[in-house]
Amino acid sequence: MITTSLLALAACAGNLAEIADDEPLSLLDQAARLPVEPRAEAPAPPVLIVGAAVLTAAGDRYDPGWLLMSGGLIEDLGGGDPPEADGAVVIDAAGAYLTPGLIDTHSHLGVYPSPRAGAHNDGNEATAPITAGVWAEHAFWPQDPGLERAVAGGVTTLQVLPGSANLVGGRGVVLHALPQRGSRAMRLEGAPETVKMACGENPKRVYADKGGPSTRMGNLRGQRQAFADAAAYQAAWDHWAATRGEDDSGGDPPPARDLDMETLAGVLRGEILPQIHCYRADDMLNMLQLADEFGFQIRGFHHALEAYKIRDVLAEAGVSASTWADWWGFKLEAWDGIPENAALLTRAGVRAVIHSDSAEGIQRLNQEAAKAMAAGRRAGIPVSEDEALRWITWNAAWTLGVEDQVGSLEPGKRADVVLWDASPFSVYARAERVWIDGALRYDRARSGEPWSDFELGMGVR
Repeated sequence: MITTSLLALAACAGNLAEIADDEPLSLLDQAARLPVEPRAEAPAPPVLIVGAAVLTAAGDRYDPGWLLMSGGLIEDLGGGDPPEADGAVVIDAAGAYLTPGLIDTHSHLGVYPSPRAGAHNDGNEATAPITAGVWAEHAFWPQDPGLERAVAGGVTTLQVLPGSANLVGGRGVVLHALPQRGSRAMRLEGAPETVKMACGENPKRVYADKGGPSTRMGNLRGQRQAFADAAAYQAAWDHWAATRGEDDSGGDPPPARDLDMETLAGVLRGEILPQIHCYRADDMLNMLQLADEFGFQIRGFHHALEAYKIRDVLAEAGVSASTWADWWGFKLEAWDGIPENAALLTRAGVRAVIHSDSAEGIQRLNQEAAKAMAAGRRAGIPVSEDEALRWITWNAAWTLGVEDQVGSLEPGKRADVVLWDASPFSVYARAERVWIDGALRYDRARSGEPWSDFELGMGVR
């Protein structure tokens, strides 16, 4: 049962003073995320970058411009002559381009890591249609060599998700792409919890021979029942919280914990952001109706190849759409994808995102955004470079609930910064340097020790 000591322990997780004692499920959820390993920090001296074209993803462009970062944050930026910055490392970046760190809303790095092997298949807990209680964080392998390659492609933040076999596959985790010993030390501090859900072909294919669901209507029944159960679970805890003694010593014992229901109750409370794998427009409409029925808000649809067909509905609902530039046709529900999807969504007021869902694609998100921008322009849909950059920065940050911290170059935000040797929308562009929280984490001109032991080789034994 919940005890006073457990509530006190949970309060040590930070930011819990705002959580009332009558919300024990929130406290339990916070306690489950207490770190055990210290985060390895890197030196982050003040750095002044001058002469680059600064693309802010916040509507401004300074060309030439400058940016000053200090204490892990962006201190200031602008155009024209840079300020005096005593003690700062000054980088002459004339001819280069500066952008926010790129953000991938849909990755399976660490849960399907390299080297590819059956022993590394930790992304799908395909043992039941509803596995909301599993966390991608608990399977994430920080030594995945793909992480360093993602950073070399300019990625600084990523959401790692369970796979899409299940109606509710479990929790995702928002990570800073840093070399650490454990996944919890990589968590982006302050990022909300997320949960992966799926509709369409995958769940019915996986469970057709395992007792179902085997149809789209079976999918919806399973998800509706799960949220009905979660509402009853939350009500039982609310009743216990309202009737227990002041010191937890009186009244009835608390309900038995159910980890699947705890996650879904967090969705109902608005504390956990649903990220939903969905291709077809009708499937997305069904999920929006599910959310309306149970009173929660979908944060983002992922893959969303037919999102352009319901872009007015998505704009009205305030749901983002994470999609690809031109990956389509690999199954029937992916047949109606068009390369103008992101551009059409943007013009309709939807927060469009270009994601990877790929250990290789995450290394070239800038090129994928460039392709989607070019497709829109060819079709006569005006897309600015700032809008296209937001597909892989600010819009992605909003989808993960961290737009106040990352996703654009603005004073006070985390100093997640990428210096490119050419326009990031050029196929020839390469990231020269990447800073995360103001610390230099990648420098193409200097080779450092690899992040993963699997990059070292076996050596002599």
